[in-house]
Amino acid sequence: MDSGTRGSSAQMARTTATAPPSITARGRRQQALPELDQSRFRLKPGGLGKERARILGEFQKYLDFYHSNFLGYQINQDLSDVGSDLVKMLGVHTNNIGDPFKDGNLRTHTKHMERAVLAYYADLWGIRPHDEKDPESAWGYVLSMGSSEGNIYGLLNARDFVSGKYLLMERMEPDSQIPRMAMAQAEPVGDNPNATAPVIFFSQDSHYSVAKSAHTLGIPTFGEMGNDPARDYRQDAKAVMGTEAWPTEVPSHPDGDIDLDKLTAAVDYFARKGHPVVVVLNLGTTFKGAYDDVEAAVRKLGEVFEERGLYDRRFRVRRGGKEEEITRDGFWIHVDGALGANYVPFLAKAGIEVPEFDFRLSRPGVSSIVASGHKYPGCPWPCGVFMTRRRLQLQPPPMAEYVGSPDTTFAGSRNGFSAAVLWNFFAKHSHEQQTEMAEGCHDMAEYTLKRLRKKVEPRLEKRGWDPLESELTGHSLSVRFRAPVESIIRKYSLATVTVPAGGQQVKTYVHLFTMPHVTKKLIDQLITDLSRDDAFPKTAVRPIAPQALIPAQYTPEEETGVLHAVAMTDRGFS
Repeated sequence: MDSGTRGSSAQMARTTATAPPSITARGRRQQALPELDQSRFRLKPGGLGKERARILGEFQKYLDFYHSNFLGYQINQDLSDVGSDLVKMLGVHTNNIGDPFKDGNLRTHTKHMERAVLAYYADLWGIRPHDEKDPESAWGYVLSMGSSEGNIYGLLNARDFVSGKYLLMERMEPDSQIPRMAMAQAEPVGDNPNATAPVIFFSQDSHYSVAKSAHTLGIPTFGEMGNDPARDYRQDAKAVMGTEAWPTEVPSHPDGDIDLDKLTAAVDYFARKGHPVVVVLNLGTTFKGAYDDVEAAVRKLGEVFEERGLYDRRFRVRRGGKEEEITRDGFWIHVDGALGANYVPFLAKAGIEVPEFDFRLSRPGVSSIVASGHKYPGCPWPCGVFMTRRRLQLQPPPMAEYVGSPDTTFAGSRNGFSAAVLWNFFAKHSHEQQTEMAEGCHDMAEYTLKRLRKKVEPRLEKRGWDPLESELTGHSLSVRFRAPVESIIRKYSLATVTVPAGGQQVKTYVHLFTMPHVTKKLIDQLITDLSRDDAFPKTAVRPIAPQALIPAQYTPEEETGVLHAVAMTDRGFS
């Protein structure tokens, strides 16, 4: 709540304001939720003096409340190891600038830990650890952002690799012996005009960062390419997809996993037209927690790649005045495993049947994988891991001499503390302990669903109110149901998504994630709150609020084309 809505100056002087408790029909008082007054945080030229300590203390109480009730997002809030083991490192700036396998000149780095973490993930995902002499070994790095950065970097590599870009060393000046690295475009062998024009495919349940990455990198979706008036593809949309125009995204099943038949049909069409293809698959979609069947997708797409000649396409390159040929596969399969890629391997170790998704899959296999470390196992700030095979790695051109390491990552300067947090967790927790942790999260999700259906659903049904619609996708940690009242959403930091419900009406759902910090006590507390008489509105469907509509001036009638569009549902936390 901003200061403009507060009222009197006496109210503005309070850091933690509490909403008045409400009396439920059952006579219980709901717990007041802490709020913060933005005006208290305003910085002054002379500093805040003693007030600073008071504000920090009150702010900590605010954080502690929401930390203790945290359910809505896929973040592990159990970070006690960081405070107990690594707090002294906060007094040192650690920066892992440049390639993780080159120490460089900035010596306050944690690349020793980063390399160990990468080797750990390589083993987890079924690929040999990094070896400069082995093109099939792993290359990757610990991300400074979450999986969104890994998606951008993975698609950057995908775009350049499948379109025939290559690296060469050339002299900086004609009479100079000092080399520089440059990115060059290879020339396709043959008469295929689309050989260097990749198309990207991802599902309607993919995280919004995938669409954002494709737009940023200039990789057209199959919808953009298919509906391009300069091409004659639109006329075939009905036969291939059953729609009048090509959709921007591949349809999903109700549970959130990608429709493999639609994906295969669309990929086959564009591969037949000569386009290289980039495919993004999900291991835990953002809202529904759904798994795409990566193994089946790889198998089906492999048949298409074989039939349409996407294996070992030939390109001509020129190096040192000489011409030679290289081969490049015309496909890249990227797995956005933001949450699932971290814990699914341990569910497998627990004997739970889970989908195969990693580098163990046979050719065409998986080209790259990304996971978010702040989600699982947990970190105080966003981080993650990107991994691919060394033979697929295309380094960016800059050779940053002043840091003593090639700038092969997306971020340049990278947070060195994240690698230390991940290293410390893996060093402290055995595979057996992590298997128990993953199995516990899995069981907690099932426990939550059972409690919702046993305690909450009957209350709504008895009163003749709209149903709870509680769901749990198989092996997911995401439990979803129709939205309760705003105070409960805020108390538990529940994530929301609003979907069309016909005409000018919408319906809002929430979800929670049973991350390692979630206990039965916390779930039972939520169930108690959801069992209150005033926990839900009577009806789940409501009219669209006029203020939620996009003003008319932003959608002029004369505009007939859409340059870039991203769905506004199921696209949450990265």
